[in-house]
Amino acid sequence: MLFSDNARFSYANPQLIETICQLRFPTILSIGSTEPAQFQETIRADFPKYVARQEQQPPRVVNNKLEQQPPITNYNFISTDGLWKINLTSTFIALSTLRYTRWEEFAQKLDKTLALFIQIYQPAFFERIGLRYVNAFSRKRLGLEGELWDDLINAPFIGVLSEPDIEEGAVTKNALDVEMSLGENRRMKLHAGPGLLNGGKQDPEPKFILDGDFSVMDKQIPADRIAEDLNGLHDYAVRLFNSAVTQELRDAMGPTPLD
Repeated sequence: MLFSDNARFSYANPQLIETICQLRFPTILSIGSTEPAQFQETIRADFPKYVARQEQQPPRVVNNKLEQQPPITNYNFISTDGLWKINLTSTFIALSTLRYTRWEEFAQKLDKTLALFIQIYQPAFFERIGLRYVNAFSRKRLGLEGELWDDLINAPFIGVLSEPDIEEGAVTKNALDVEMSLGENRRMKLHAGPGLLNGGKQDPEPKFILDGDFSVMDKQIPADRIAEDLNGLHDYAVRLFNSAVTQELRDAMGPTPLD
């Protein structure tokens, strides 16, 4: 089953390494033409660090030819501890964290950020809402070094590793990559499989990556619909996670049920 129940837990040893929510809107030229000083002032108490980066956009097809797009400025506002970040460009705003505890805390910070953004820039509407959870399960951190991924991750998330005649050490590459509709303008991009974080430069231990990117795409998404859409995406994320992990893996993370 790809989507299980929506039971929620907090974990003493969470394996979630990053959570990102991004909202895209029609281009607002004023964001890229001048630095967002007014926006910074409204969030500076919580996000005092500031960095601006020029990022090259991918080329687009115009009259059957690839046309290079100009770079955009990505404004980064970062918390004192470096664990929370707001990204702002002329086409999107995003909130991300490396320390996710529970949905209500994340949603509260996002709601505050969006309210200030909407007040200042007054976007006509939004075109895409995305919610992404990146998990990296470490057998070493969880005291499960003697276990196989087949004992910790359910099929179909581990592909051929779920087969009894396959030796895990003999498999050099095994990944599940899925893009699918969830109905009602909702979509999911999923990557699941063993891999190294950042190419293994700092940590050589293979982790099991469960990267789910859930989105709502529509021509015009009003601001007052964002909370409802995000709650729906979060529900899909919870159900996917519950379907992927075995009870042995859940127990190793130290679960506490949430209301």
